[in-house]
Amino acid sequence: MSTTPVIDIQHLRKVYTVPVRDAGVGAALRGLIHRETRAVAAVDDISFAVAAGEVVGFLGPNGAGKTTTLKMLAGLLHPTAGLATVLGFTPQRRERDFLRRITLVMGNRNQLQWDIPCIDSYELNRAVYRIPQPAYRHTLDELVEMLDLAPLLNKPVRNLSLGERMKCEIAGALLHRPQVLFLDEPTIGLDVTMQRRIREFVREYNRRSGATVLLTSHYMADVEALCKRVIVIHQGKLLYDGELSGLVQRFSPHKTIAVQLLNGAGDLSAFGEVVEQSEGMVKLRVPKAETARVTGRLLAEIPIADLTVEDPPIEEVIEQVFAQPSAP
Repeated sequence: MSTTPVIDIQHLRKVYTVPVRDAGVGAALRGLIHRETRAVAAVDDISFAVAAGEVVGFLGPNGAGKTTTLKMLAGLLHPTAGLATVLGFTPQRRERDFLRRITLVMGNRNQLQWDIPCIDSYELNRAVYRIPQPAYRHTLDELVEMLDLAPLLNKPVRNLSLGERMKCEIAGALLHRPQVLFLDEPTIGLDVTMQRRIREFVREYNRRSGATVLLTSHYMADVEALCKRVIVIHQGKLLYDGELSGLVQRFSPHKTIAVQLLNGAGDLSAFGEVVEQSEGMVKLRVPKAETARVTGRLLAEIPIADLTVEDPPIEEVIEQVFAQPSAP
């Protein structure tokens, strides 16, 4: 079995030159004569590799450089420095064989034609990718079944709800059966039920096809459901690359102790920081090193119906990650 990574990034950088101008008419006039600029590194010397069949979460706050990285990997942007290969290809060359084997889905962008039925856009994609009719019909039938698209195929895209459109967009992006999926916020703006449907589809598509997936999302439920490994970037720099569980171990110095009180109410602030309290359930945040001692005290001193020790919510851990210095 080949150990060559499907996605390989080495010291990748993308720097933009942006104008700098003070407010006011005078500054605007001066800018006509002497234009000042500064360099902004959207992606700043990041390196990582992704193996075949992996589903990797690519996390960071707005402006961290996630979408810029995906666009470079998809060949839409040229890097300023560093090397990137996908399936052995150099993305910015945009070779036909490369484009036939990857796809980029952006949750806030339309790829289907707005005024025609989805099925007509799919036929256009079939022609663009030169997909033989038998293979096209087989793939389309599979996607229609997995995403429950049958009632939507003959509707103009403009008549679809956001969730329906997102399902159709994803199907259209997969008709050529790409080996690498770059998914940029595929569940953004969707309700909880539709988010779950999209997650289930991505998981099943990965299982059936063995496709490699690099996923960005602000919804931690997406990441927890799909990704064993996460890559975290902030201000263009790599902060963390490893298992999702390791993220909690590295960046969270606390544990959460959930206590169900036998008598239904009580003040446990002496045992730790109370972060939640309702109907006899109290959640305490305590330092990891103090967890065993505090648990022992609670069991010895307080009438307790139930007690569990948990890692903090992943959203809380991610917030702590972003508070770290930019270098790992």
